[in-house]
Amino acid sequence: MILSAKMSKLGTETAFDVLARAGQLSDAGMDVINLGIGQPDFPTPDNIVQAGIQALKDGHHGYTASNGIPALREAVAADIHKYRNVEVSPLQIMIMPGGKVTMSFAIEMFGEQGAEILYPNPGFPIYESMIRYSGATPVPMALLEENGFSFDADQVLSLITDKTRLIILNTPANPTGGIVEKAELAKLANGLKDHPNVYILSDEIYSRLTYDGLTHCSLLSFPEIRDRLIVLDGWSKTYAMTGWRLGWGLWPEQLIPHVNRLCVNYHSCVNASAQYAGIAALTGDQSPVDEMLQAFNERRLLIHDRLNQMPGVSCILPKGAFYAFANIKGTGQTSKQMQDLLLEKEGVATIAGTSFGADGEGYIRFSYANSLDNINRAMDRTDALTRNLMGQ
Repeated sequence: MILSAKMSKLGTETAFDVLARAGQLSDAGMDVINLGIGQPDFPTPDNIVQAGIQALKDGHHGYTASNGIPALREAVAADIHKYRNVEVSPLQIMIMPGGKVTMSFAIEMFGEQGAEILYPNPGFPIYESMIRYSGATPVPMALLEENGFSFDADQVLSLITDKTRLIILNTPANPTGGIVEKAELAKLANGLKDHPNVYILSDEIYSRLTYDGLTHCSLLSFPEIRDRLIVLDGWSKTYAMTGWRLGWGLWPEQLIPHVNRLCVNYHSCVNASAQYAGIAALTGDQSPVDEMLQAFNERRLLIHDRLNQMPGVSCILPKGAFYAFANIKGTGQTSKQMQDLLLEKEGVATIAGTSFGADGEGYIRFSYANSLDNINRAMDRTDALTRNLMGQ
């Protein structure tokens, strides 16, 4: 078998590897608590499920337009106006089978041999994987704990060269739970006026999951970059719809024909019934989203408090998403060693910080998309492990 050489450049997402191993241990009789996988532990709200069922009963079994059904694109545009206070045309909305497709298409459009793409590190692992796969050179933007895992706009701007084609941003962020403040985003947007050929992909999949009265600031707030801004969002995290595979991208008008061609070549269109469920999600009762966020907030405060009581461990308070990115450097273990010890010895599934890039060394990602009881039990086990490692 002779595969294309570029296949060796394609990485994976460790969360699914850990999920598989956790499943094996569970099947073997171990009591495993999963704080690894990044998906809400809530069911999809019933009104959304019923809309999907009704769509099937109504005969929506065939292909749709490659960019999505008009009613859904109109609902997305209305949602953008409601939560981001920006008017956009439904013609700029592309409905996708999940959030990764918008990301992958943007990277594929701009990535090639000789090009550079900036991405957050630590960050969602598929950024770097897809950049390498495209042939481009990945250029990491360091997200430091002392900056609240936000980026420094001046530092980002200093990384831009004549080879830079695309900058990927993610706020609220996976894996850190960090949020980039509006002032820093404004500084970046202003600096990008000097780089008119650089496009921006803003991954805003956690836009509705913010805490302590913070409101998500979208890159759409800055008109000076809107004509070269791609926004990624969707239903997976906000509406507990990870398995429905439904996302959307907002694209500059000049890129729409290119995105359409990629859609036709890769997936034709998105599942029809899921699209009708997506309409129900955006236009229906939003109280399940508020209730889920309230539950996440309770868990966030709990896991933050418990982690900071452990020897050799510290954790800043996450501001968004549903992840705590704990500093475990004081334990003397590497990220991978701690991940494996927690899973194999204690039955706690987590993700090593290095799964999100080299700058994640010394950290472990805990997902608090699990019950308060399970989080407490997982923290008891983690505390016991750290005390054993520290000789206490």
